[in-house]
Amino acid sequence: MVAVGPRVSRLRAPNPSPMTLDGTNGYIVDGGGGAWIAIDPGPDDPAHIAAFVTAAHDAGARFEAILVTHGHPDHYPGAAPLAEATGAPVYAHTAATFPHDRTLADGERVTAGAVALIALDTPGHARDHLVYVLEGERALFTGDVIIGIGTVVIAPPNGDMRAYQRTLHRLRDGYGDASVIYGGHGPEIHDARAKIDEYIAHREKREAEIVAALAHGPATIPAMVETIYRDIDRRLWPAAARQILAYLIALEREGRVTATPRNDALTPEERALLDPDLSVIVSERHAAIVRAELGFGAEPPRLVDYALTR
Repeated sequence: MVAVGPRVSRLRAPNPSPMTLDGTNGYIVDGGGGAWIAIDPGPDDPAHIAAFVTAAHDAGARFEAILVTHGHPDHYPGAAPLAEATGAPVYAHTAATFPHDRTLADGERVTAGAVALIALDTPGHARDHLVYVLEGERALFTGDVIIGIGTVVIAPPNGDMRAYQRTLHRLRDGYGDASVIYGGHGPEIHDARAKIDEYIAHREKREAEIVAALAHGPATIPAMVETIYRDIDRRLWPAAARQILAYLIALEREGRVTATPRNDALTPEERALLDPDLSVIVSERHAAIVRAELGFGAEPPRLVDYALTR
């Protein structure tokens, strides 16, 4: 356990991968008087759950609540065994489908000792995503809305690009002065406004690149990935393909892009992007995380020509 703030400590799960960076960040908020709150206990890893339990035992503390940011399999599975070990209730979004005891709507508070955490409904990366605000310190626990290094994947069908962009604007307008951002992966962020502005600009830049690519004529997602993401690790190209799809769905809904399915058989290169062998990206142990985050298997892979409307 590493202290990262006046009342906050981090317990990082032992699940490093290209998708999870150094691992999923779990947090402990000390409410004083021995009252603790856990946030994102991570995967159901016995040693990781034991680390939460041991930390409380050694400090003479007790967990009064377990908060989950969203239902991706590197964030929520540890909540149930931690609840069983401690007796603390699990809180989650009203749309959450994983096991939990209580739901939190936008603006609701969870208290422990002298601290309170406010839940913010922050869809986009996932429909059931909550960001938690630590009152007093105005610290944000952002799950996978904002992380310490790089950007996050917004992938259909659970991810929605426009919802995500609205979430970013909400955080900038309401919490740009936050003292610190504790993301679901990577280090802490101490200039909240700069990071949120960076995220907003990044999304706008990527969308502009997609529109620019389509200005030259109809294109498939694999063709756009090769152009727009040519400078990133090719192992991440399947994630980039899902990311581009999220933009295209938004643009199609807005009437700015048309989609025309094709009946061509996929080439090996196209299949590697649209229906990838996940073992190339991560180990089998982490395949469920990638499948859930990127939405593979939600629809059969096929080529689609996308074009700007005239």
